Amino acid sequence: MKGHDVLKDKVVVVTGASGGVGRAVVRMLGDQGAKVALIARGETGLATAATEVGGEGGTAKVFPADVADHEQVEAAADAIEQDLGPIDVWINVAFSSVFAPFTEVEPAEYERTTAVTYLGYVWGTRAALRRMRPRNRGVIVQTGSALAYRGIPLQSAYCGAKHAIKGFTEAVRTELLDEGSDVKITMVQLPAVNTPQFDWVLSRLRRHPQPVPPIFQPEVAAQAIVYAAEHPARREYWVGGSTVATIIGERLAPGLIDRYLGMTGVKSQQTDEKPPTGVANLWEPADGHRDYGAHGGFDARSKDRSIQVWLSQHRALVLAGVGGAAAAAVAALAARR
Repeated sequence: MKGHDVLKDKVVVVTGASGGVGRAVVRMLGDQGAKVALIARGETGLATAATEVGGEGGTAKVFPADVADHEQVEAAADAIEQDLGPIDVWINVAFSSVFAPFTEVEPAEYERTTAVTYLGYVWGTRAALRRMRPRNRGVIVQTGSALAYRGIPLQSAYCGAKHAIKGFTEAVRTELLDEGSDVKITMVQLPAVNTPQFDWVLSRLRRHPQPVPPIFQPEVAAQAIVYAAEHPARREYWVGGSTVATIIGERLAPGLIDRYLGMTGVKSQQTDEKPPTGVANLWEPADGHRDYGAHGGFDARSKDRSIQVWLSQHRALVLAGVGGAAAAAVAALAARR
């Protein structure tokens, strides 16, 4: 991504910055020379992520916080503006969850998942808007999922939170439009991604959880998120052909997808290996004393590019090419007559 300077010297906040997609995002922001504020709980992962941002050419500062606590998020936002300057972009990525059938998830676990994965976005958006609206500028990027449109088994807490983020974001967007505000808010709906969550999310499954194939590397997701921060006028981005198929399929034949997932959804989310033990980041950070990085354990099965993402980001060029080809075909036909 060298040569891009849209976000150079901009102050960009990323929640969930210590691992997974958030970790890949901050690296790319460093590559662009941004001033990156890293928010997460896992201080080991945060420290290494900050070093990587600096190594890419950006400026990084760590602001440990639990996004489920609105007071901690507000305090972090205050410290960011004091240390780095006015916030230009806020990217919500942080989440946690439980892999288990709904009836095996305890009420406190459901509350905690909702507090992190849904309310974490609410508090981040609130902190960003409190500072951006008076200046009448800024961008908020919500990292979503195909599961914001389509619930699947074993992830009821996560799916519910992602659905809630979508509805919340749409409501906030309409309020900003009513105000005539120049603050932009956009969503990026992701496919299955090879991140450490499958090693550190609390699981009650009999086997090791896995992403539902096809699986993409976190850099594919990060590139789409950074692009959305640079081009926030579009209300939503869909990443990967599987995301497009899931969303469109849900619109056209939701009952059919219910039955399909009822037959395949449980098995497709588990490998043949035993589940990880002794690690769960629901209540405490898994990367408090260990750096997990951006990638999970599915590198060999993961795609490092998406043609669909490229096409969606170059729609004008694609349409021009299609139009040109059509015009050439018409001209060729006319010449034969």
